[in-house]
Amino acid sequence: MQQPSVNELKEWRNVMLMHRFALEEVNTKLKILNDEFQFLHDYNPMEHLKSRVKSFESLTAKLEKKGLDITPENAYEHVHDIAGIRVTCSFVSDIYKIYEMLANQDDMTILNVKDYVENPKPNGYRSLHLICEVPIFLTNTSRKMCVEIQIRTVAMDFWASLEHKIYYKYKSTAPAHLTQELYEAAAIIQHLDEKMKYLNDEIDLYKNEVEGE
Repeated sequence: MQQPSVNELKEWRNVMLMHRFALEEVNTKLKILNDEFQFLHDYNPMEHLKSRVKSFESLTAKLEKKGLDITPENAYEHVHDIAGIRVTCSFVSDIYKIYEMLANQDDMTILNVKDYVENPKPNGYRSLHLICEVPIFLTNTSRKMCVEIQIRTVAMDFWASLEHKIYYKYKSTAPAHLTQELYEAAAIIQHLDEKMKYLNDEIDLYKNEVEGE
């Protein structure tokens, strides 16, 4: 790839800066929603937030994969996960609570939803992926930016992290028996999520009965 000029480098830095601003906007929104939910319901739906802006190398690789010229304009227009936030929660029901809270925000537009919780990927991967658009306000203007939000349980996140490490080790060509083992492990993770939700519901039911006596 030809080395970018000074002006192009400045434009690329602006791409990264704008997406970092968008991340800060969404991170703040999520923290406010989480704190309010805790106050109203005495319950915290979000266990952990982790955010990142794609590296320049990852971004250019994605543009190349799409068959697009490596330009800042194409990055803005065609790559919607430059800014990403991962939200982990305790229960599957929390995933949809968080989604509902985000969908009700007047200054956020959800452009795309991929529900890999209800419809897991063939390898067993489960998560809810949202592409959201939020405004960022600058000195003399405002700009709408895309942020990808992935929402999953702690158990789903554990599986996805290990799956990524294994595939990275084998450079995406893991032996067939390991692929099968990973798929079976994903089923165990799903069963664990269901079991923990059942236990939580039973504890809540018992608590309500005791308090009602």
